[in-house]
Amino acid sequence: MKRYTVLTIITILFLQSFSLEAQSNKDLNLFFRLSDYYLNKYVYHGMVDYKYANRYSKEIDALYDLIGKVDLSAASQNEKIAFCINTYNILVIYQVAKNYPISNPLDHDGFFDKNTHLIAGEELTLNQLEIDQMLRQFEDARFHFVLACAAKSCPQLADFAYKPENVDKLLQDRTVMTLNDDNFIRIDHNAKKIMVSKIFEWYASDFENKEGSIRNYINKFRTEQLPADYTIGYYEYDWTLNEKKS
Repeated sequence: MKRYTVLTIITILFLQSFSLEAQSNKDLNLFFRLSDYYLNKYVYHGMVDYKYANRYSKEIDALYDLIGKVDLSAASQNEKIAFCINTYNILVIYQVAKNYPISNPLDHDGFFDKNTHLIAGEELTLNQLEIDQMLRQFEDARFHFVLACAAKSCPQLADFAYKPENVDKLLQDRTVMTLNDDNFIRIDHNAKKIMVSKIFEWYASDFENKEGSIRNYINKFRTEQLPADYTIGYYEYDWTLNEKKS
């Protein structure tokens, strides 16, 4: 009788655990589907229709609530990476839409470093999500080219969600696309000078630790290599809102 009771308890605990894991997977899969729908609806060639997003805020409110509920305790590495990328981009849109109209994200105090959000059960700022949960944990500098900060100088925001099954390929594809963009990497052959985004200055160690130098890192993804004798400088970051005008 005693043995039967122990086995019964173990079975109940197993079923409860299975039920919780199933719910966790359900929330995570729902998040990927809704994120894909939302980004496809509001993003146009990297520009966001914030006015429309503000008007129909219930859609992003639902996504925001789901971001807080998702349980990543049993998630794979690719699931965690895809979740973090999409979450960052959705939260950026959320903050702009909630405070619309604004001319740039820096108009809203604490946009990146003070305002916290419930992310998979943990209160985090956007900076903490990017630096602590992504860059330090996974040590992949390609993240810098898929996270969009609501400014025109940011890498182009994708109009789709990153999924666990394709996240590594998309990280590679979007990095290649960005680092071969003449507006992002600006080469003046006459002056033998290269002007690159401030991202390479702000996060220099992320690139240098991997490839020895910023030039080496960029060349890893470029079709036309940056010449070794060209000097590298940084153009000013344009924080103007990446807004699609209705």
